[in-house]
Amino acid sequence: MKGGAAACVAVLVAITALTGCDMLGDGSARPDTALEFPLPDRPLSTESVSQFSTETARDERGEATKVMEMADIAPGMTVADIGAGEGYYTVRLAERVGRAGRVLAQDIDRDALERLGSRVEREGLENISIKLGRADDPQLPVDSFDRIFLVHVYHEVTEPYAFLWRMWPAMAEGGEIIVVEAERPIGQRGIPHALLFCEFEAVGYQLVEFTEKPDIEGYFARFSRGDERTEPSRIEVCANAGAPA
Repeated sequence: MKGGAAACVAVLVAITALTGCDMLGDGSARPDTALEFPLPDRPLSTESVSQFSTETARDERGEATKVMEMADIAPGMTVADIGAGEGYYTVRLAERVGRAGRVLAQDIDRDALERLGSRVEREGLENISIKLGRADDPQLPVDSFDRIFLVHVYHEVTEPYAFLWRMWPAMAEGGEIIVVEAERPIGQRGIPHALLFCEFEAVGYQLVEFTEKPDIEGYFARFSRGDERTEPSRIEVCANAGAPA
């Protein structure tokens, strides 16, 4: 296990509160910690994958197995499952990495994490830790993860530039971010791949692999860190067409 992730020994729900906000014209609020980053030029979706698919249906099409194989998940790895919800990927990743590996399940939904905590205890999964994140910060330990999973969740991130920027230090050397999304218009439980690429590249990430995967109802993308992380003031906002605005 690497870096700060070594401190996660048992199931831990870390409660992190937002410390202020700035009101937008539409009445929604931005956390103060996100104000140095630009807003995305796109509508947002709050509908998660759990609202339109069950674990049984996902297993019938072999979703988790296929994604873990494409992501080269192996025993002993340390993996973060962002937007873990009630744990579809979390529990399967835990089995895949084995006792020598670790899985950190993160979400901003406190109730979902409480249900996941009960599941982890019930199934006796000792290599899983749980952490509450923030809309603009996944709250991950530094230099810790071989893989960071964002499966059918990135379209829900309301502060993508701040979120991606703060995720950067959590990756171990050679670490990668795995994204599974649906090729759908913004606001319809998906994100066009060109816009996804643009937002990651705006922060400094590099696309390693992209594969269309109809059998898992989406596409698979893999990113690594580039040469340097873009300073917040220099991030160019991506338009819906996928090009800088």
